[in-house]
Amino acid sequence: MVEICEVGPRDGLQNLARVFTVEERARLISRLAAAGLRRIEAVSFVNPMRVPAMGEAEAVLAQLRIPDDCRLSGLVMNEKGVARALDTRLDELRYVVVTSETLSQRNQGCGTWESAAALGRIEPTVRASGRALTGVVAAAFGCPFEGEVDPARVADIVASLIDAGADEIILADTIGVAVPGEVRRLAELCRPALKNRPLGFHFHNTRNTGFANAVAAIEAGAATLDASIGGLGGCPFAPGASGNIATEDLVYLLSRECAGDTPDLAALIGVVDWLARLVPADISGMMRKAGPFPTPRKTSVERALVTPVGANT
Repeated sequence: MVEICEVGPRDGLQNLARVFTVEERARLISRLAAAGLRRIEAVSFVNPMRVPAMGEAEAVLAQLRIPDDCRLSGLVMNEKGVARALDTRLDELRYVVVTSETLSQRNQGCGTWESAAALGRIEPTVRASGRALTGVVAAAFGCPFEGEVDPARVADIVASLIDAGADEIILADTIGVAVPGEVRRLAELCRPALKNRPLGFHFHNTRNTGFANAVAAIEAGAATLDASIGGLGGCPFAPGASGNIATEDLVYLLSRECAGDTPDLAALIGVVDWLARLVPADISGMMRKAGPFPTPRKTSVERALVTPVGANT
């Protein structure tokens, strides 16, 4: 069974023209948890001058009132971010390494292997704090500046992060270029390096292949799939990195396939309705438009309320 990690409060909001307030971000996370999502990437600890939408992460976390069994994670890119994250209530740190040198420099101000080596330096501190440490391999299927990424390079980065102590690996299709065959091949190539640690995927639906890739990932044994409520998403430093696969659409897919988490779909659509009043042009998920299937049947009382007097029933 695959687990959903909701990344909307971080990846979904970080590149929008509208900057959400601390209160709005906390409300979004709380509503997602109330809908049954139990793993949420809530914040990132980045320089607020570079990503204003992700400022005040500590204030967002301090406002949350969520169930005890909800696992909160935060994205970190360097040791300063790790130090900030460890002073909060987070359960998991997600540390990013970018496959291409160009995007790595733009995203984190250092090269790929320098970034990978830093995970080994932070691992003892994270481990001593009792938090989980996930390695996120960004641009695993392609870079907006360098083009194709050698799958062998991705596997080498995965091996490095596992050897340094990562509990889990997420392969991220940051700019949405992957197709299902590539997903299956990269999962197979990386499997020996994982040493039985879980593998997850983060798909953008930029070229409308995100859900096909999600199915391929499940078939390849993925333990986790990232998704963003409403299909929101994008990276400020990767041109063309548009929305993620939509959480509510993925929940429908998994529930029909009996393949994973089954949060409250109606509650999730309610969250999308709220977001659509704030950022209507950015919603790409389909469930809000189409609705679930099968549509729940009305009770006799509900039918009576909407049936005109004298009409045949």
